[in-house]
Amino acid sequence: MKKRTAAAVLVAAMAQAGQAAAAEAVARLEEVVVTATRTETAANRVGGASVTVITHEEIVARQQATVEEVLKGVPGLDIVANGGLGTNSSVFLRGADSKNTLILVDGIMFNDPSSANRNANIANLTTDNIERIEVVRGPMSVLYGSNATAGVINIITRKGAGKPESTFGVEAGSYQTWKLHGGSRGSLERLDYSFAVSRLESGGFSTANDDNDRIPHAGNTSEEDGWQNSTLSGRVGYALTPDFELVAALRYLDSEVEEDDYGSGYTGDRFSSSWPPVAEPDGRKERHTDSEQLVGRVEARNSLWDGLLSSNLYSQLSRHDRLNHDNDGVESYDYLGRSRETGWQGTLAVSEANDLSMGVSLYEEKMESRSSGIGAQDSQTGSVWAQEQISLCGGLDLVAGLRYDDHDRFGGKTTYRLAPSWLTDSGTLFKASYGTGFRAPSLYELYSFYGNVDLDPEESRGWDAGIEQELAEGRVLCGITYFALTFAERIDYDFLTSRYQQLPGDTRTKGVETFLRWQPVQSLTLQVNHTYTDTSDQDGKRLARRPLHKMGLGGEYRQGRARFNADLLWVGERDERGARDLNGAPVTTLASYAVLNLAASYDLSETVQLHGRIDNFFDKEYEEAWSYATPGLSAYAGVRLKF
Repeated sequence: MKKRTAAAVLVAAMAQAGQAAAAEAVARLEEVVVTATRTETAANRVGGASVTVITHEEIVARQQATVEEVLKGVPGLDIVANGGLGTNSSVFLRGADSKNTLILVDGIMFNDPSSANRNANIANLTTDNIERIEVVRGPMSVLYGSNATAGVINIITRKGAGKPESTFGVEAGSYQTWKLHGGSRGSLERLDYSFAVSRLESGGFSTANDDNDRIPHAGNTSEEDGWQNSTLSGRVGYALTPDFELVAALRYLDSEVEEDDYGSGYTGDRFSSSWPPVAEPDGRKERHTDSEQLVGRVEARNSLWDGLLSSNLYSQLSRHDRLNHDNDGVESYDYLGRSRETGWQGTLAVSEANDLSMGVSLYEEKMESRSSGIGAQDSQTGSVWAQEQISLCGGLDLVAGLRYDDHDRFGGKTTYRLAPSWLTDSGTLFKASYGTGFRAPSLYELYSFYGNVDLDPEESRGWDAGIEQELAEGRVLCGITYFALTFAERIDYDFLTSRYQQLPGDTRTKGVETFLRWQPVQSLTLQVNHTYTDTSDQDGKRLARRPLHKMGLGGEYRQGRARFNADLLWVGERDERGARDLNGAPVTTLASYAVLNLAASYDLSETVQLHGRIDNFFDKEYEEAWSYATPGLSAYAGVRLKF
């Protein structure tokens, strides 16, 4: 990017105002969070946890259609998509592999038990009916078990409250994209409810990057790849008595995404089945994946002995069903993954400054895949855990936890975590945490054609330490956190044996997360954040697609009925692996890029709102993964009715 363009972006973002990605600082003082402690806890009592909270109001202001888009500005978190809307995406938290981040929807595991390494593809998660998104960085297996080795992202559905109201909206814009959405929420005596439904369709663009002159064209990048998504979500609560409530939540996603082929180190519309594969741009181009995803939860919440004990008995499940068709329209692979967890969690209020939480659960996962030679495989894990939250004198808070998991194949695993914090009278917050984690081998890694039943769990340990400070009577908030993670017994595919194996040595990530938030006047908020992430695998090489530097800049401005937001995201150079250009030369580096997104809304009345946004304002050409396209300059507008 030219220097004068970068400067223009910087000035525009600061002047226009945008969305604060350093929301964790505000959250610490004002929000109630759940994910960091598995209890409803004031954000200033979660100890040394590094937490980011993205609220419903912020999501609406940014007008982004998917959770993937919303998360891209979070410090310490990188998301890489293989194309446009609906295409496969990977979440890298603090530089760790995507399999090391546990994705939850209302506390239900969204990671797919049938995926190769039990990672989560969040591409189909829309922003409909979301109350907030909580991101906790650092090992959290002590509360959530397997896969939470680098952190947890929890997507929480809205709760009905107040006078019943309904909404309806329509939006349309670039790439033949349109969306219809509606919902209703509120409370009626003992009942509260929140429901939403949406349909989104996009004609899309070629997944194979037509702007990349280092891959072949001439029909190889001409086909547009679209996405269709239907989402249904809801939450219902009913208070049988003032101290006993039944709650149910559900989210259902039905999606179809059109895709391109892959061969010779880059993507394209179609490749031959011969080896090495060559482009066949004149053949049929019908490759697509159909998917259905469902998560659901029912729970009984009790408050006993005048609030001394809070009890939660729950049962939850997930189902992921994927069916891929090749370019000739023939079914090429199928995956069905299911999980079920039943458990109990209780919190004992030992005193006003001391909460003791404990829980037991039984988790079962299953998968089937005819195309991978997996008939019907399953595993079970029994778990017990305890956590102490103590507020001591002088602003000192301490969170400590211990967990034991018993897997039916590899046996027992113990994890723990310690997270102290100290808030001084002058508004300085010192925080730190140390924790361990584990990831059980996936069913695919164990039982597929490439599986290895002798695999052991992956292990992680990590720590962080930071400081946050209020200045100018609370109008300025800044902070810095250092983190380090180590992963042992890492599982990866071994090309020599054609099986999954434990890699020798350790994989390490370390870095620094910084932020500054400034509110010069009540109507204007500006912020900047920067993440430095240094990674190395067991051979000392940088991990692929993780930027060494990432920066976010933005703000928000309100004037009367109008609201303006701007977000600039700058991502530095990244290493690439296994990629090649049209001449067969290896591609080792992805160029840095900067993208500016703008959004605005205007309330015509209490019931009618007009809104619009412009993505990639400077029409920057960039790639998150080699040869995969990303959206160019695009605009969207819509209307939202409330009644």
